Amino acid sequence: MKAAKKSLVIVIKLGTSSICDETSHAPLISNLSNIVETVVKLRKEGHKVVIVSSGGIGMGLRRMDLDKRPKRLPAVQAIAAIGQSRLMALYDDLFEHLRQPVAQILLTRNDIADRTQYLNAANTLNELLQMGVVPIVNENDTIAVSEIKFGDNDTLSALTSGMVNADYLFLMTDVDCLYTSNPRKDPNAKPIQVVHDISQLKADVTSSGSRVGTGGMVTKIIAAELATSVGVTTVIARGSEPQNIFEIVDYISKQSSRPDVPLAVEPNFVGEPPLHTCFVPKPKSIGDRGFWLSHGLSPRGKIFVDKGAYHALSRTERAALLPSGILQVEGSFSAQQAVDLFVSRRLENGNVEPLNPISFGRALVNYSSIEINKIKGLKSSLIESVLSYADSDCVAYRENIAIKNIFPLDEIT
Repeated sequence: MKAAKKSLVIVIKLGTSSICDETSHAPLISNLSNIVETVVKLRKEGHKVVIVSSGGIGMGLRRMDLDKRPKRLPAVQAIAAIGQSRLMALYDDLFEHLRQPVAQILLTRNDIADRTQYLNAANTLNELLQMGVVPIVNENDTIAVSEIKFGDNDTLSALTSGMVNADYLFLMTDVDCLYTSNPRKDPNAKPIQVVHDISQLKADVTSSGSRVGTGGMVTKIIAAELATSVGVTTVIARGSEPQNIFEIVDYISKQSSRPDVPLAVEPNFVGEPPLHTCFVPKPKSIGDRGFWLSHGLSPRGKIFVDKGAYHALSRTERAALLPSGILQVEGSFSAQQAVDLFVSRRLENGNVEPLNPISFGRALVNYSSIEINKIKGLKSSLIESVLSYADSDCVAYRENIAIKNIFPLDEIT
């Protein structure tokens, strides 16, 4: 691969199946060595690389001579604590042979739910990249419980890609790409090489994660949706052949109208690149703050707004969320927590009916659910008389609202 016209930021997500044997949990040294060599070559070509790595629990099982993952959460967390140090020691040893410094970053969802902590984590990652270090990111399984877990490292890799403004996210797995059906069962299964609209994707998603891992094809598609929303070209490729990253990046670049810009249009396939699936970035990125609001925060409730409020919130010059446009509130939440937004209408019997079951946005609210229930449908000038105080004249500032989906007008009229 010839040097690109600009330095790329590349995030490489490695699943447990790329790190250790599914049965014995022994580390796959040859595969890991190949990955390390690939990363160092990318660094020598001027690119910045982040690894998001699974494998801590698998390493812990190997160290403690256990056959399978424990069922009790404290036991799983203890195994993760044992295995994470072994995993990092292995990475450090392999990279040290090629004189490449690495750094460990452990995250939970709590670490990015707070805007300041999110920015601190992003600043640390970007500073490490500027220093020529390869950050190795993993979920902090030793303390994470269900409420603060990412759920899988595919999601974590997508969030990491947004934090470092990555050009590419490579989801390395045990298959080459997405297929139209299961290639092990259907001889007519065809590879899917380019995906422009994930909502229209028809692919086989029966592939599940390994017995030690947690991911599968569904989680990779979700990760691709998150990453492409912030402008990251996302690729599914075979983890045992990381050297293919060079050809894939080169191929995608050559199919673009500008060689230094990730794929943006349907490629005219020439030649045979290594099998992979490329998810094309969405034409309009939601931006860093919008990405954090949409994906860094877990929604604590729902707010249903009328059509007028929906249009005001979703237009180019977005408005703040005012109490007058709110029809209904669901859930119990406090001020400065996130809620999902739905466009709705009020029926003749007084009930509220969503006009689209999909949330069109997420907001960080200035008032609690109890307070919003008291002021919904009212003008902002009446907030103080109802609550005896007015911390803000709006329920959510426009900079604290992220629009994720804009529905065609005929769907909500």
